[in-house]
Amino acid sequence: MTGRDATGRRWSIGELARLTGTTVRALHHYDEIGLLRAAERTTSGHRRYTERDLRRLYRIRALRGLGLSLEEIAAVLADTADDLAAMRELLTAQLRGLETHAIRLRQLTERLHGLLGQLESASMPGPDQFLTTLEMISVFDTSFSTEQREQLAERRAALGPDGVETARLEWAGLVAELLRHVQEDSPTDDPAVRALVDRWDALADRFHPAGADGERTRTVARRMWAENSEEIGRRLPWPTDQMRALVDYLDRVRVGRDA
Repeated sequence: MTGRDATGRRWSIGELARLTGTTVRALHHYDEIGLLRAAERTTSGHRRYTERDLRRLYRIRALRGLGLSLEEIAAVLADTADDLAAMRELLTAQLRGLETHAIRLRQLTERLHGLLGQLESASMPGPDQFLTTLEMISVFDTSFSTEQREQLAERRAALGPDGVETARLEWAGLVAELLRHVQEDSPTDDPAVRALVDRWDALADRFHPAGADGERTRTVARRMWAENSEEIGRRLPWPTDQMRALVDYLDRVRVGRDA
């Protein structure tokens, strides 16, 4: 690393907090203990974070996710350079933890694979890729409790990679079929529509624990979508407004079906 910012982009402390799901208070604390200090300040003294600062924040968050304390993170960062090899090692360790415990969304895992793939081509991922990954970590971690993440991880582990991939393909097919019914404004009591929704719910059951625990994780998942549909929708192959309409349609079908 030469120390130069490749993009010239700058973020205020508020912008960085909002874009990465980190609180301003945490960023102030990182500054106070010397863990992350803004590389620049304006003439009036306001912090301005650079792309290199963003990469350091990513490393801090990743190491926290691996269970290190702030003191341990400071020691690790002091002993490692901000270069391709160090970032590759960190991302590999984080990916191994994700795959072992499966406590993150599939989109996050795929994003990390993408970052590693870019590193293999000897180019540092851009700031938007780090921002996207941090955003997904924040959405998932703040939605589900540790216990719920572990329960979801157990279900994914039980399915195995092949089972997860089969479910993903089946889900994509259901989305396509149901979106057609949304566009055609098919009646919600249409037997064909209800059969599709039953298949959708049965597919979701594979990923949730049984009984009351499963009801709770489903409730959290629905709330997570309602509160973060814009962020989550950007990672789906269908327009977000269509997916919102589809989720609303599913709810209306279930209300009529369960009445």
